[in-house]
Amino acid sequence: MLTKEFMVKRMQAMRPQVQAALDKLLDDMECDGAPADFIEKVALPLPSLVISIMLGVPYEDHADLQEWSRDRQNLSLAPEKLNEAARNMEAYISKLLRQKELDPGDGEDLLSRMAIEWINPGKLSHQDAVQMGVLLYLAGHETTANLIGLGLVSLLQHPEQKEALIANPLLARGAAEEMLRFHSITHMNSNRVATQDVEIGGHLIRKGEGVLALLHAANHDPEVFTSPESFDIHRETKDQAHVAFSFGIHQCLGQPLARLELHVVFETIFRRFPTLQLAIPLEELDYKRNVFVFGLNSLPVTW
Repeated sequence: MLTKEFMVKRMQAMRPQVQAALDKLLDDMECDGAPADFIEKVALPLPSLVISIMLGVPYEDHADLQEWSRDRQNLSLAPEKLNEAARNMEAYISKLLRQKELDPGDGEDLLSRMAIEWINPGKLSHQDAVQMGVLLYLAGHETTANLIGLGLVSLLQHPEQKEALIANPLLARGAAEEMLRFHSITHMNSNRVATQDVEIGGHLIRKGEGVLALLHAANHDPEVFTSPESFDIHRETKDQAHVAFSFGIHQCLGQPLARLELHVVFETIFRRFPTLQLAIPLEELDYKRNVFVFGLNSLPVTW
């Protein structure tokens, strides 16, 4: 149903919008001056703005959705706060969808096209569409934001790779794949139950037992990757066969969008801020705890 919405060709058509959104965020960060929190100023709002454009969320509302999204994925919050964020988000998407169902226009955004092609003809219920809208926003926002922040830290830790990227912005594509492989921010998103006895690596998994597929472990397998614990944006293509987006028919729908955002960010950031560096010691960075995906709470930078 949604595969065509995230085809590479459609995503590439969004490149000017992604670039414009990033340029505005970087302009604002520069205007506000150093030091700055890169997560707050760029990494978090960029994917929020982009997925809002895709879904047809008015610009003035994206900050609320961004806050609810962060709260929904923060397991350190009280259950009441988590539930409140979930209710607010679903209520907002439901109201927006109702508006699209009544007046979808020419289907210029994803929710409008869902109304025209699926909801109004009776092929999809309103509530199911709401859940899809919520999932699309959650998946298209927080994960990419976390990877942008972690990817920047990795490049700042490897100045020779940062300089190579400045000299050749086309390396941003290889850098994006290495960030996806190296960080694998959704460490544990594949929970399954064995349907039969199976032996893997000399260990017997019995029918009915639970299985947690650790993508991070797969992406750091020394039998697949050369020096898997090393961050290297120059890896050969054959050494980039990661499963950060999972694999097969259930792989991540939005991976072309995530890749586009990573490419644009890392083709641009060091051109705009060639002296960008951490504003605090590396060991003082504040990492997230008790969340679905790995990332940074903040990333102080200067230039």
